[in-house]
Amino acid sequence: MPSLRSRLRTLAVATFGRRALAAVLYGVIALPLALVGFFLTLVGLAFGGALSVTTLGLWLLAATVRGALALGALQRGLARRLLGLEIEQPSAGDGGKGVLGWRRGILLDRTGWRAVGCALLTPFTAVFAYAAVVIGYIYGALFTLHPLLKRWNYNTVHTTDGTTHPVTTDHHVSLEFFGYQLDSWPRWLIPFTAGFLLLAVAPLLLRYALGPHRALLTVLLGPDAATRRIRTLEETRARAVDDAAATLRRIERDLHDGTQARLVALAMHLTLIRELVTAGAEPDGVLTAVDTARGNATQAITDLRHLVKGIHPPVLDEGLHAALTTLAADSALPVTLTTDIGTRPTPAVETITYFCAAELLANATKHAHATSAAVDVTARDGVLRLRVTDDGQGGAKIGAGSGLTGLLARVRTVDGTLTCDSPHGGPTVVTVELPHT
Repeated sequence: MPSLRSRLRTLAVATFGRRALAAVLYGVIALPLALVGFFLTLVGLAFGGALSVTTLGLWLLAATVRGALALGALQRGLARRLLGLEIEQPSAGDGGKGVLGWRRGILLDRTGWRAVGCALLTPFTAVFAYAAVVIGYIYGALFTLHPLLKRWNYNTVHTTDGTTHPVTTDHHVSLEFFGYQLDSWPRWLIPFTAGFLLLAVAPLLLRYALGPHRALLTVLLGPDAATRRIRTLEETRARAVDDAAATLRRIERDLHDGTQARLVALAMHLTLIRELVTAGAEPDGVLTAVDTARGNATQAITDLRHLVKGIHPPVLDEGLHAALTTLAADSALPVTLTTDIGTRPTPAVETITYFCAAELLANATKHAHATSAAVDVTARDGVLRLRVTDDGQGGAKIGAGSGLTGLLARVRTVDGTLTCDSPHGGPTVVTVELPHT
């Protein structure tokens, strides 16, 4: 059981740690910044709309939209630095040539008007974070320190010689609770306890208070759903093309360096056998050449089977369950397989699921040094879910050129997702979700 000191230290870090204080700073800055942006945007829209029949009005509207975009960039930067909130920068509109083209591009760009909407709405969400800081931290600190702050020296008196000196007064901080003055022991415990509880829940209160503000910034300052969808399709298409090109290069290399070389050797040995038979050579020499040719032919067939298996495992023709059963049986680890699929997935989804399971089991053996693994495949509500768990050393994460990055690129080609939960010391749980219709 953790000691009281460790619990207090954990509470202090959660309340006054670097991340907590960064969130407090953001809560203090966000509301004034939002109010300034709200006022300037509202004034710009009002005057620009009133003068929109003139050229000056259009320029004022364009300047207002441009200012809202700059405010949005500042808010994205603050959210990233202080809250760790990554908001993808939206695509800028295509403006024409010259100042008139710039004005036209600004006024017709949906991103700019979304930023205007964000500038007009952020005060109504930032106020919650500001109130959470005041209630949780300021009042929490004041209540906790009430026994020390209940009296203070603030009066001075003037003497006949013109000098001043402080006078200690008995002025009390007036706090009442159900009609009782909290100015003596043990009544001090009431505000002290209340302040301590407020400080304890202040980080959680601020986190929930920032929720609407974070959601608003993400929705209005990031790319919209259509743009995000287009970007995803572009990325997955590029990755699919790269994957296909890499697969073709691998097939060409394997055929050239492996199968082709063995077939050339087979042809040479067949020619040698013909010459030996024509020359009436000894049977032992002919049989040796035949055995060598047969070995080359067998190895060429093995290479071709391995090559075909890398493109599309033949066992998948019997279904995903049979393919995964074979994969689990051939694995170097003891693998527990559980499947509940029902309707058979499309061939593309089956292939991706199989190769993901194979790669994850290989990673568990080579990198995680696991002693056992479990593969669980279910298909419910239109989603096929593959979960591979191993008891290895953990520490796996997506990115930095790992094999998980390649798997993520593969599953995204069919709008799938991949998540990895791998704390140091294990276990590692990788979940792949693919559309299943």
